[in-house]
Amino acid sequence: MKKRALGTALAALAALSASADDISGADQLLCSTLEASICFPDSGCATVPPTALNIPQFINVDVRAKKLSTTAASGENRSTPVASAERRDGYLLMHGYEAGRAFTLLIPEASGQASFASATEDHSVVVFAACTPSP
Repeated sequence: MKKRALGTALAALAALSASADDISGADQLLCSTLEASICFPDSGCATVPPTALNIPQFINVDVRAKKLSTTAASGENRSTPVASAERRDGYLLMHGYEAGRAFTLLIPEASGQASFASATEDHSVVVFAACTPSP
């Protein structure tokens, strides 16, 4: 089981490094979700397509406005406020809370390889994404 999880993680990292961009200084990003895992305390974790967890394929990240949102083309009109957004040591960090979920977003600025994590009282979700500056 551990070898399978390691193989999945390595495949996700390889996909991210091939498709993400340098986001240094960009205040508007477009992130494409690649893979998601959902974990429960009693039954472990499962890797699923992000859409299986109602996670949009594309996420707009507005650093200055502190907001995550779906793209206009998705027709979903969803957005989430972010409580804090900062750049530190070459990383973009964003944190927030909405509808019983705490979440964190971490993006190394040089690579654009994103990790989103959210936690509720009964499960956690991790999403890997590739981000690029957006006009």
